[in-house]
Amino acid sequence: MFSLTIRRHFMIAHSLPRPVFGPAQGLHGATFVAEVTFRRRTLTEDAIVLDIGAAGGIIEDVLAGLNYTNLDEHPDFANKLSTTEALAEYVAHAVAGKLKDSDAGRGLAAIDVTLRENPDAWAAYALDLSA
Repeated sequence: MFSLTIRRHFMIAHSLPRPVFGPAQGLHGATFVAEVTFRRRTLTEDAIVLDIGAAGGIIEDVLAGLNYTNLDEHPDFANKLSTTEALAEYVAHAVAGKLKDSDAGRGLAAIDVTLRENPDAWAAYALDLSA
């Protein structure tokens, strides 16, 4: 399996209003490093997984809708907890949606999203596209 990973960062505000989240129950900010990995079983006829520039642009488009946003007010997170895990899933599906009917997306096996909150803590979501 071949892979290509692109990194970008974005900043959000949100609250996690349940006791399990302790002080994060209140409104707070987070800066994430997003690592989006595209996986393909075989390379394209151009010997790539995906064009790096195109992949970066897609990720930037997705993250632009989140960057400097209060997720408590974001319509896609209405009545949902915006945990790091849930956010990773959201980013994976949004990236997949942008690739869905494109030539670049044809043949991709998976998209993995890892969101790093700090050097010691991160969460990830793997989206299987072959199913």
